Amino acid sequence: MAVEELQSIIKRCQILEEQDFKEEDFGLFQLAGQKCIEEGHIDQLLEIIQNEKNKVIIKNMGWNLAGPVVRCLLWKEREDDDKRKVYFLILDILVKLCSPKELLLGLLELIEEPSGKQISQSILLLLQPLQTVIQKLHNKAYSIGLALSTLWNQLSLLPVPYSKEQIQMDDYGLCQCCKALIEFIKPFVEEVIDNKENSLENEKLKDELLKFCFKSLKCPLLTAQFLEQSEEDGNDPFRYFASEIIGFLSAIEHPFPKMIFNHGRKKRTWNYLEFEEEEDKQLADSMASLAYLIFVQGICIDQLPMVLSPLYLLQLNMGHIEVFLQRTEESVISKGLELLENSLLRIEDNSLLYQYLEIKSFLTVPQGLVKVMTLCPIETLRKKSLAMLQLYISKLDSQGKYTLFRCLLNTSRHSGVEAFIIQNIKNQIDMSLKRTHNKKWFTGPQLISLLDLVLFLPEGAETDLLQNSDRIMASLNLLRYLVIKDNENDNQTGLWTELGNIENNFLKPLHIGLNMSKAHYEAEIKNSQEAQKSKDLCSIAVGGEEIPNMPPEMQLKVLHSALFTFDLIESVLARVEELIEMKTKSTSEENIDIK
Repeated sequence: MAVEELQSIIKRCQILEEQDFKEEDFGLFQLAGQKCIEEGHIDQLLEIIQNEKNKVIIKNMGWNLAGPVVRCLLWKEREDDDKRKVYFLILDILVKLCSPKELLLGLLELIEEPSGKQISQSILLLLQPLQTVIQKLHNKAYSIGLALSTLWNQLSLLPVPYSKEQIQMDDYGLCQCCKALIEFIKPFVEEVIDNKENSLENEKLKDELLKFCFKSLKCPLLTAQFLEQSEEDGNDPFRYFASEIIGFLSAIEHPFPKMIFNHGRKKRTWNYLEFEEEEDKQLADSMASLAYLIFVQGICIDQLPMVLSPLYLLQLNMGHIEVFLQRTEESVISKGLELLENSLLRIEDNSLLYQYLEIKSFLTVPQGLVKVMTLCPIETLRKKSLAMLQLYISKLDSQGKYTLFRCLLNTSRHSGVEAFIIQNIKNQIDMSLKRTHNKKWFTGPQLISLLDLVLFLPEGAETDLLQNSDRIMASLNLLRYLVIKDNENDNQTGLWTELGNIENNFLKPLHIGLNMSKAHYEAEIKNSQEAQKSKDLCSIAVGGEEIPNMPPEMQLKVLHSALFTFDLIESVLARVEELIEMKTKSTSEENIDIK
């Protein structure tokens, strides 16, 4: 029945001129053709489409059949091979004969329809027909822009495989799509290269390709993991995709060295106002991704000038590292840490001048490392961030270290981080006391100014000692070191001049705070023991945070642990005061003997 209906419509249209086809004819042709497909009369449909007499009709009306044919190919994967071959033949004929403008819109709608795993299936199925259709159009720049935007929007919905196994399995087909996309774009890149006239249309085509390259650098390449070069054996789909994208940039006259060196300058790289808007949205992430691909993965690195100094490369990359560390994805943070390590290892220790800290990213990157160290749930990234912060500190000159320590002590708000900085201050003081020159920043007045940020309690005697225990222990250890190493008569560090202030601002409030805290926790232990007898559940506050409904046995362990911490602080405090007393008494006796 469906076949007869279609033949009847075609017979009526065969006697009409092309311009006389009515809207009603298009609708009837589409309904009859779709019925033929649904009822399985695809062999008869193929005969009708292949008939030379029907060529004009198919050219004008056939694009309506592309959707039903594609849906059959996607949804009826279990059809026998002969039927699928017929579907493919019908699609090929439609692509060759039908209006490319109508087909373009139809194919893009079909690409936008699916979700989940069917996204990659539709893209892989339609890339070749889409390429053929666009090549037949005159306004290629607009068409390729529309197509690449649609493709990228769909690809960005697919999860990026993370591990080697996921890349090999490629469950959602992203890796296959990346490879297929390269083949899809190549003819248009070659067209740009071959066109020597640099017409307006060619420039627009370049810009559309450039937009896609930058979008691809952001997704999937910003989050994509790369196989170890020893493992990849030339089969890493993301490395291949990245290499080709960077190659396309050079081919369309935007070589990556120029882009990297121009990034961040006031002068715009692009000519089109439309792309300036795109640049603001995409460029930071895309450029960071590009820097990682070149400097860490080594893709096309041989195209960079060999005369670039390590300090210049570090300055070039710090803004990109800042972008990476602002993200929350594990793979992106990891790339930022790798890029930072790669940049720092090229630089000699103590050679990074303090003036570099006047550049915003040279302070925001260490602050970003602190955020990763304290907030990231992944232990390996926290440890790596700590190691990178230590490496960064080692590269700064003395004034740079001093400036960074002040900055981090003022901004970190984390006891463990502050303890880490205080330990670094102690190390720098130790090295300064052993030197005969370049010791200004960690001795005398400069050191005293820094110690004012270290040897004090933020809220005096009411400071939460448990929450700040790491910082307090590090501060006491630093003070003990200073008392031992620096004699009152030498007073290289300035400690003995400031001892009165240190006692009033740090040691005395710490004594009071310890007594208050120990009394509070001893009372809590007594309450917990009583609760244990009655076998009730109760809540306690530890480090300023309430822990509800804790069994009494566990509660007692927590409380005793807190008391142990206070005892530890108290014992170090007592030792510091004992050393101060010994040193001042010894100095007094020496002065009496001299008189």
